[in-house]
Amino acid sequence: MRINTNVSSLTAQEAAQNTTKKITSSLEKLSTGLRINKASDDASGLAIADKLRTQATSINQGIANGNSAVSLLQIADKSMAEQSNILDTIKAKLIQANTDTTSDDGRESIRKDINKLLTQLDNIAKQTNYNGTTLLQDSATSNASSGGLKFQIGEKADNVISNVAIRSNVSGLGLGGLGALTAASSLSRAAASQYQATIDDAITTLNGYRGDIGSTQNQVESAVRNLMTQATNVTAAESIIRDVDYAQESANFNKQNIISQAGSYAISQANSVQQNVLRLLQ
Repeated sequence: MRINTNVSSLTAQEAAQNTTKKITSSLEKLSTGLRINKASDDASGLAIADKLRTQATSINQGIANGNSAVSLLQIADKSMAEQSNILDTIKAKLIQANTDTTSDDGRESIRKDINKLLTQLDNIAKQTNYNGTTLLQDSATSNASSGGLKFQIGEKADNVISNVAIRSNVSGLGLGGLGALTAASSLSRAAASQYQATIDDAITTLNGYRGDIGSTQNQVESAVRNLMTQATNVTAAESIIRDVDYAQESANFNKQNIISQAGSYAISQANSVQQNVLRLLQ
């Protein structure tokens, strides 16, 4: 028997150290809720889970973009709805002016009303904006067409939904002649008759803009619903890889605890065996 090197004790100590590492790792997983806390836990699993997390983050931003786009489109549509009310009122007033039961003084009042209504239609085009972006024309100071609206609804750069350019102001709706007439001249019955067709064309153009806005909104909302489903599935896939199974890990932790207790007993027994040498020396 040899007592200089207690091989049995060293073997038991090595096993105890390994068990302690496993207990520490198990505790880390139970405390964080994650099966993978560092690359050494599962290198390939970490790479896949991180890629899925990036994908989920990108999809969620696409959803946020989509919800913002819906808000923007609703603002544009509501503003054009008010412009539509203005055009309806102007047409009614032109019909009122195109009858001999309306006096010249009455037509003068109608002229002034139409001029004010056209000014308000332009004001709506200038003022309607989302986060500083003018929606119904080029800018607050330019009545040219707005740029076509583009929204990235998805994780890829080409996941873009576009809307047509809009020019929903007096000039864009072809009402410049009526605006000039009501701003400086008297309104005759003949002019009232002539510009009714112009108002009809303006209403048709405005309804076209609103139709495009509505179609774009439906497309955006559909894309958002699809992205929400994707986000749920991608997050679930990441969870399967990254998250810890508490039932399984709790069982593993209890098992390692039992092994640790058994290892402590083994170390004590390995040390007590050395005492047997004393019997040989008695």
